[in-house]
Amino acid sequence: MAFTTILPAQTLAEHLDDPNWLVIDARFTLDDEQWGRNEYERAHIPGAIYADLGTDLSGPIIPGKTGRRPLPDIATFAKTLSAWGVGADTQVVVYDASGGLMAASRVWWMLRWAGHDAVAVLDGGWTSWTKEGRPVSSDAVQRQPAEFPLNERPQLFASLEDVDRVRLDPAWAVFDSRSKEGFHGGGVYHDPVRGHIPGARLANRADTLDANGHFRTPEELRAHYLGLLGDVPSSQTIFYCGSGVTAAQNLVALAHAELGDAKHYIGSWSEWILDPARPVEL
Repeated sequence: MAFTTILPAQTLAEHLDDPNWLVIDARFTLDDEQWGRNEYERAHIPGAIYADLGTDLSGPIIPGKTGRRPLPDIATFAKTLSAWGVGADTQVVVYDASGGLMAASRVWWMLRWAGHDAVAVLDGGWTSWTKEGRPVSSDAVQRQPAEFPLNERPQLFASLEDVDRVRLDPAWAVFDSRSKEGFHGGGVYHDPVRGHIPGARLANRADTLDANGHFRTPEELRAHYLGLLGDVPSSQTIFYCGSGVTAAQNLVALAHAELGDAKHYIGSWSEWILDPARPVEL
């Protein structure tokens, strides 16, 4: 049985010695891009490897053309997965320090984009794992390379042109995954322009978690998204955020609610604002 959305910590604990399982530590912070790697070297879940958002999970930034966290070339990413030991039958589990809100859900989405279904986000992440007194390690991890069977799913991806074409179309839904404050141009910004894409609605990615930092139940999430989507199907829904990272939290939660796959606008706000002729709204 493959785990494809959210994985309880107890289930991972029971499979720590399973050679067909791969644990990925994706801890990262925008304020100090070395923090995650440093924390990983200090302590991580036994057997976990580290995935760096700035290098492993992002491609080169092209000034004036890409957002802050563009995707790597998919063939390059497939080589990275092969080097990590991800094969056709590998169960991948990924965690971060924010219940999936930072880079863990991005890893989940990228693996599915590359055609790998057996990937799940660890419920509660590193914070819950350590609070529950589960084992940690500082040992260096070596994985045997594997042949990753690349099967790109372009239907999971939305371009800037896609967003611009449908953002005012009532048959489609475009959602900003930032907080209400950020949606309206407040709070901490990592971009020089504040606001949101006109026509976009708000779907705060933090609403996917409960007060303890765990994912809400599939039933709760289903009600949450049906309330947001109305009659618009998931296949005609696009999520974005500031730089194409945290929006993935909505995508994994939507799948956990058994509502299917929406599209991810990776360029997000940081790409949208590169052309001053594009409209913005507060």
